[in-house]
Amino acid sequence: MAERTKFYIDGAWVAPREGRTVPVVNPATEEVLYDVAVGGVADVEAAVAAARAAWPAFAATSREERVALLARIMEIYARRMRDIGGAVSDEMGAPLSLAERAHAGSGLSHFMTTHEALKTYAFEERIGAAMVVREPIGVAGQITPWNWPMNQVACKVAPALAAGCTMVLKPSEYTPTSALILAEVLHDAGVPPGVFNLVNGLGPEVGAAMSAHPGLDMISFTGSTRAGIDVATRAAATVKRVTQELGGKSANIILEDADFEKAVAGGAHHCFNNSGQSCNAPSRMLVPEGRMAEAAAIVASVADGLTVGNPREKGIDLGPVANRVQWEKIQRLIESGVSEGASVAAGGPGRPQGLSKGFYVRPTVFANVTADMTIAREEIFGPVLSILAYRDEDDAVRIANDTPYGLAGYVSSGDIARARAVARRIRAGNVNLNGVMNDRRAPFGGYKQSGNGREWGRFGLEEYLEVKAIGGWGE
Repeated sequence: MAERTKFYIDGAWVAPREGRTVPVVNPATEEVLYDVAVGGVADVEAAVAAARAAWPAFAATSREERVALLARIMEIYARRMRDIGGAVSDEMGAPLSLAERAHAGSGLSHFMTTHEALKTYAFEERIGAAMVVREPIGVAGQITPWNWPMNQVACKVAPALAAGCTMVLKPSEYTPTSALILAEVLHDAGVPPGVFNLVNGLGPEVGAAMSAHPGLDMISFTGSTRAGIDVATRAAATVKRVTQELGGKSANIILEDADFEKAVAGGAHHCFNNSGQSCNAPSRMLVPEGRMAEAAAIVASVADGLTVGNPREKGIDLGPVANRVQWEKIQRLIESGVSEGASVAAGGPGRPQGLSKGFYVRPTVFANVTADMTIAREEIFGPVLSILAYRDEDDAVRIANDTPYGLAGYVSSGDIARARAVARRIRAGNVNLNGVMNDRRAPFGGYKQSGNGREWGRFGLEEYLEVKAIGGWGE
């Protein structure tokens, strides 16, 4: 049973200083599941103090010791996969099969790829008369969101451990339990006291205190661009490293020589996956002029064929979105698409038929969308896809790049050389070709207002390292 009324600090479950709680709501039923403790400045102080005290000894551990530690974590994590998946499904609404396979599975995957990267990573490099060494940065603050809760926690915790850093984690108050289970996993695997610390709380309180804290050497944040700006602003006074993975409005370019039906249907499924609550969702589909009606029909067929319902029931494709605030935002944006003149090819405002309770959204398709419409500019973060037309390849690239975001892009073409050439022109940190998904050993992160820094594999490990040059090293 996850310990929801306590925090994990210095290797033990401890009571919060203030004893406050907030309800965790099941988005499928709108009923309160339980209350979870939320902390304040005093809890952050205790967690940072524990992490700082533990850092010198953990930073001095050998690569071999940390490799063995990650291996033990993976072994125990694998035994808790169903617990983690069930918690994610209940708290953020992912269908149980998706929660167990993709959500819980992604966490294990990040520990695995970090484990492999650590085995061979070059912490020392000779450059002329200098020895360049890479050392753990120190104590890391980690703030994670609710949409892929375990994925985002694991791709921060795993590289921090691999680098020899200690840390303080604040998971989302909407989805706290999977992180609490991970704390149990780390404890059982023998992570030394003070190396990993967890404080639940609200962003404006715990998140703000962490961002400004002089005892943290870096902040790794995943969330909205608005919140990321606030984190960076607060962190600036202490000149700590800030790495961010923020919002997105990713374009999916379907070139005229692509397998059109396959590419369009695949892009639609990807957009709607996880109820559209993925920062790299291909939410803007770009199709050739003259094929708008064809594309709209294909995507509408996908949307209309999805089964929306209780995530604990079998045969469900989409569960609810994670919370009421998000549901209301999505409804406003759908209504803006209607009022601004986009064509509704499927879905629309309101809940799906037969669902009167729960934060369910109708899978919605807008055709004949223009680049100046709100639904083409703002991140909706729900199962809503906008289809835009382009004149030629140059116009498609222009539209794709006409956004303040730059997290991901997608290109489909019957000519792989052409797809690669177009991918090079897209201003985004990740571009996927012909429906092939990212390799978790490759870097993940964004350009522009989608953030800075990279996660996953050795690239994530490097975010937790400082680089030192020692001149006159000699023979």
